[in-house]
Amino acid sequence: MFLSFFSSKSQKLVTKWTKEHKEIIVLAHKVIAEYSLNNYAVAKKHLVQLNKVTINHLMIEDIELYKLLKEDKTTDEKVKKLIIEFKESFRTIKISLMKVLTKYSQPKIVLDEIFFKTFSELVDILLVRIEFEEKNLYITLNK
Repeated sequence: MFLSFFSSKSQKLVTKWTKEHKEIIVLAHKVIAEYSLNNYAVAKKHLVQLNKVTINHLMIEDIELYKLLKEDKTTDEKVKKLIIEFKESFRTIKISLMKVLTKYSQPKIVLDEIFFKTFSELVDILLVRIEFEEKNLYITLNK
């Protein structure tokens, strides 16, 4: 309890974002599992929740994470270069993910095979991004 009281802003954000990552991963796996079992209504319910969590997470993280890393006086040039490369390389994937989530979260849009293939591919890429963030970028902020 006292630890969180004395945590820095960046440490609190890292804790929050790590929890959101776990929620995103769980929801994505639930969507895949329910779709695979032909439980499309349940998959859609999880997808709608995933859409809310993911969009909110990405918007806040994109603004705050890179700002904090750039402002951190201990961030060396190698890490700053990694940050820029990472942000730029994920831009198109992030846009694709947001489009898929937004489109298929709509009540009248059916979760079809195209959805499942695209969604599964994006989830695989997203898992790689999450792992990279937590092992490389978050560590810099969580001091």
